[in-house]
Amino acid sequence: MSDNEEKKRPNANYKLSKDINDPERIVRHYNREERLAKAPQSVRDLYSTRPQRRFGIFRSLVGTKPNALLFISIVVLCLIIFVMSSLDLLGDSWTLEGNTISVQAFNYEGTTIVAITKVIKTNVLSFFNTPYTGEVNIAVLASADTQAENIFPHRIFFTLEQEEIFRFSVPFDVDELLLVFHTEKNRLSATVKVADF
Repeated sequence: MSDNEEKKRPNANYKLSKDINDPERIVRHYNREERLAKAPQSVRDLYSTRPQRRFGIFRSLVGTKPNALLFISIVVLCLIIFVMSSLDLLGDSWTLEGNTISVQAFNYEGTTIVAITKVIKTNVLSFFNTPYTGEVNIAVLASADTQAENIFPHRIFFTLEQEEIFRFSVPFDVDELLLVFHTEKNRLSATVKVADF
């Protein structure tokens, strides 16, 4: 094949398009309805579905019924834990007139030592109520023994310090102590296990 000869395509003898008699009357259009009417049912189903919505974190959390129930239960549990912790209902501490009290008892070389930690509560409710300050009478007795002669009395004083620690020894060698705190208006009972030091 020489350079002077024109290169021809292999299917030059085939008609690839319709002959147009009038080139100015060329109509080019696209009609989706006509095309979909001739398409199979699976293709028509694809076009009949709605387009997917954009991604959203909240929408993905509550997009389905099981996800929504799970999300709501997590939120409710978090609220319950928050309320219980703000009201000091969790843990080994007690509330006495705006003061949070935690008690520990341990046995050291045959002597039972009681350590009381007082912390002033700092939450929304404590903003309106001032915590109790003054004397607190404590009656300590072995929890299994309720006889009046086995009661050990002690007195401590609460101040406006944010945290105070009081330590004293008791003449009991038992596994569990019962402490009764008594202020001018209120009374609080706490049972404490004695740990070995």
